Amino acid sequence: MHLQARLDVSERRACRIIEADRTTIRYKSCRPPETALRTRLRELANERRRFGYRRLFILLRREGEASGINRVYRLYREEGLAVRKRRARRRAVGTRVPVLVEARPNARWSLDFVHDQFACGRRFRVLNVLDDVTHECLAAIPDTSISGRRVARELTEIIARRGKPGIIVSDHGTEFTSNAMLTWQKDHQVEWHYIAPGKPMQNGFCESFNGRMRDELLNETLFHGIDHARCVIDEWTADYNTERPHSSLGYQTPAAYAAMIAATGSAAVLCGGSAPEPVAQPTPISVNNEAAQIATG
Repeated sequence: MHLQARLDVSERRACRIIEADRTTIRYKSCRPPETALRTRLRELANERRRFGYRRLFILLRREGEASGINRVYRLYREEGLAVRKRRARRRAVGTRVPVLVEARPNARWSLDFVHDQFACGRRFRVLNVLDDVTHECLAAIPDTSISGRRVARELTEIIARRGKPGIIVSDHGTEFTSNAMLTWQKDHQVEWHYIAPGKPMQNGFCESFNGRMRDELLNETLFHGIDHARCVIDEWTADYNTERPHSSLGYQTPAAYAAMIAATGSAAVLCGGSAPEPVAQPTPISVNNEAAQIATG
């Protein structure tokens, strides 16, 4: 069209100049508009702004959509729904050894804090408790101040409804090394492992969860107060456990994966996930039953 307008030549002459086939130039797509699928894909992408096309595809399949992932990816690109990528962190160079964890719920818990602030500028923190095998968020407790006694009380409540963990992993935060927590560990006879200073990758499960929470919730929400934060975080945690597809679990939800382990007594091979093989720094965690171990990290 440019050559025809600027040089005043025919379509045949213009195609000969740029060596293009006239049938290609005149081709018009016969694909249907797929308006309904495009509309639903946009709605899901607006509801889950940090989800990529793979997780959106899983959500569509749950609703009965029969389209393949390639079709969903094409519409995802055509609608301009690609998620803005965060700047990648530096990755450690070297070989990492997977940590062996017994394939059952409560084999190992991870604890860590994540920080944010209200609309007024006042800061608050969230205590996250995670089951490393099932990837369930056992608790996400927001408050302006969380002491060692508060951590001990919250862990006692979790144990009362779920059972005692085999081991708990955390950093050397003052809340986790206080006299209240040391006394709680002794009274409840719970083994506690502190990661090496400056090595957050040794608590990789909780660090990964904190990143998901910040990316999908904290960065997307303006909190007006502690009551509002508790309500929103509780809703997001429930959605994370029961609705959000988890790539390292074969795009199952953590609750569904935990139910599968409870029903079969072992962790089945996960297929269909896009996550790479899990790796982690070795930690001195001993498990006796080698037949019931899975590589996690």
